[in-house]
Amino acid sequence: MSKSKIWTPSRRTVLQGMGASVAALSAPSIVRAQSAGTIKVGFITPATGPLALFGETDGFTVDRIREALGGRIETAAGTYDLEILVRDGQSDPNRAAEVAANLILNDEVHMLLPASTTDIINPAADQAELYGVPCLSTAAPWQAIVFPRGGGEQPFEWTYHFFWGLDEALNTFVGLWNSLETNRNVGMLFPQNADGETWGNTDYGLPSPTQAAGFQTNMPGFFQPRTNDFSAIISSFKNFEADIVGGITYVDDLTTFVNQCAQQGFHPKAITVAAALLFPSGIEALGDLGVGMSSEVWWTPAFPFQSSITGQTSRAVADAWEAETGRQWTQPLGYSHAIWEVAIDALKRSTNPLDREANRDALRATSMQTLIGPVDFGSGPHPNVSTTPIFGGQWVRGERWPFELKIVDNTVNPLFEPEQAMVPLPWSV
Repeated sequence: MSKSKIWTPSRRTVLQGMGASVAALSAPSIVRAQSAGTIKVGFITPATGPLALFGETDGFTVDRIREALGGRIETAAGTYDLEILVRDGQSDPNRAAEVAANLILNDEVHMLLPASTTDIINPAADQAELYGVPCLSTAAPWQAIVFPRGGGEQPFEWTYHFFWGLDEALNTFVGLWNSLETNRNVGMLFPQNADGETWGNTDYGLPSPTQAAGFQTNMPGFFQPRTNDFSAIISSFKNFEADIVGGITYVDDLTTFVNQCAQQGFHPKAITVAAALLFPSGIEALGDLGVGMSSEVWWTPAFPFQSSITGQTSRAVADAWEAETGRQWTQPLGYSHAIWEVAIDALKRSTNPLDREANRDALRATSMQTLIGPVDFGSGPHPNVSTTPIFGGQWVRGERWPFELKIVDNTVNPLFEPEQAMVPLPWSV
């Protein structure tokens, strides 16, 4: 059995070590404030699954926030380290609830941010209410977050949400149509699913404000998603002499519908739908027939607001996304950024960022300007809600990208002027 050799430093090693010690003593030291603790924020995004386009910009934005803050926050109570825990909700409500509970109970986060879509927000927010954790969300009509969870009867204690409401989206559609010279006949296009039944409801859906504004409506019935034949609906619209088509669809259905309209000689002056026209890929799927399509607008680089964290304008944030990813900006990008502005602002104002109740109180008192506009939880229309700007937009041929979304109507939120006027579909004549 051999004996272990005992290592002893050579004279050269000792001198090198002494030199390093002297250099360290003589070098200017960088003073870093001592941390009062670590703030943990749980962030849940639909990074994968059918809702992944809504979460496409989330990872990019988290990286920018980490870089801007350098892992630390200066708060009213001192300097704290910041740990951001990102989880994929996989576009699944059950998964969103599971990761939310894990972030709350095991990671012991001080604030929860389910980023977007009702499938992610609602189950995560329910966990936050159950376990008493401040929860901030966005990117879903506020009624869809409040009413299904019983918030209409009694305000939530821990849940706060900022986004526009369904009523504002519906009135945005009416504003778009009022800007065109038409016969004021509107054909209603709705799928047989939860979204279609909400938007198509005759009491509070799109038909109500449309009729109140003096338009005539024709709703031949709900279509089955992924149908390959819209002939009956198109025939009904033609007989009604509809100059306008409005509703909500998804990309595949809208593509089929628009192509069959062209084939069957139906040429409305406007097609305005939610969902399908949110992302550039949706409009590109229509090809040349996509020019002139219109929808609601969440956010674009034309928004005249700056980030409270980085100081960047909306245009600069969009340019940074395009330069780094090589992909066209999408509307959720503004909200991916704004949710962090609100969260960080609340933590900075908190009397104790390591205390969930203190963070909730700070969140409740939020009144600030963000990249997407003002967020103020004291302004209603619900104690846990701040509504945000929504505009009417139209897709036109672009210079850098095949299509660009331009703001053409501001009747619901006159915070700034439209970029241009709305024009009829080029294939309507």
